[in-house]
Amino acid sequence: MLILGIETSCDETAAAVVARGPDGQGRILANVVRSQIEEHAVFGGVVPEIAARAHVELLDGIVAAALADAGVGFGDLAAVSATAGPGLIGGVIVGLMTAKAIAMTHRLPLVAVNHLEGHALTARMTDQLAFPYLLLLVSGGHTQFVAVHGLGRYERLGTTIDDALGEAFDKTAKMLGLPYPGGPAVERVARDGDPTRFDLPRPYLGRDSLDFSFSGLKTAVRQAAAAVAPLTERDVADLAASFQAAVTDVIGRKVERALERFRRATGVAEPVLVAAGGVAANKAIGAALGAAAAKVGGRVVVPPPKLCTDNGAMIAWAGAERLAAGLIDGLDAPARARWPLDADAAPKLGSGQLGAKA
Repeated sequence: MLILGIETSCDETAAAVVARGPDGQGRILANVVRSQIEEHAVFGGVVPEIAARAHVELLDGIVAAALADAGVGFGDLAAVSATAGPGLIGGVIVGLMTAKAIAMTHRLPLVAVNHLEGHALTARMTDQLAFPYLLLLVSGGHTQFVAVHGLGRYERLGTTIDDALGEAFDKTAKMLGLPYPGGPAVERVARDGDPTRFDLPRPYLGRDSLDFSFSGLKTAVRQAAAAVAPLTERDVADLAASFQAAVTDVIGRKVERALERFRRATGVAEPVLVAAGGVAANKAIGAALGAAAAKVGGRVVVPPPKLCTDNGAMIAWAGAERLAAGLIDGLDAPARARWPLDADAAPKLGSGQLGAKA
């Protein structure tokens, strides 16, 4: 069956067509992504209003391009799926309403997808991974460990109590005068830096917890930068390297702990860690993940970089998995700014009218 997937939760306008066979294996027929980096770079971060307006202008053309690349029409589709949250609500509404219009016009089933579930299930398409496995989601908006027991069965084991790791990379880059997006910029200059020059903290490392905290680390970077200002190129490289070293130490130790607990809880002899989200493309973090998994007899699966960042293929695949399980949604499916993957987990940062913050 062929599924159209639409993703507009942040600053990528994306659509894809994915085929799912009766054996459960998937194949990407088209995956079109239009990044808005240039529009937001001048502001040093994503501006929600600009992102939403860009989605409105671009999405119809992106959907048409995806169908053309796949060589199919709306009549060939089994369903249309779209991100229904979490994300920047203006963008989420644009994508979900477009999917609803397509579903109604062409009489197709609608699948409203949790963006985080898209990340969680991608490795099942790329690596034919069986349940259960452990997910480390590291992106601009989320940093959490999730035990993936099955479709729709997710257990949050740990999360950030303040900033997501991608956000910490972006804000560190901004403090150091590096361009947006900050993750690739910090990684690039860190290659030439001394990771031992600045003694930065490793937050939450000493606690018997799988939670993360990066706010204090950002503050430490700001204080270290102020102490040696005005910054030279060497200072910037050393600060970036020291920041990245602190992050990889924390991630590595937490992964060891998480995989060990996951193995004890599930009885899986060789636990698998799936790393997803834009930060998963960082090579230093990737090396730390591999080393940590090897220590506890596990292994790491990282989808291709273009499928780690936001894209329509992951939403199409999640839609295909849900459709195969008979899970479809009505045209009244709501757009959600907040939508925890583990609905039973207690909020870490409180909650309000929009739901749990994390």
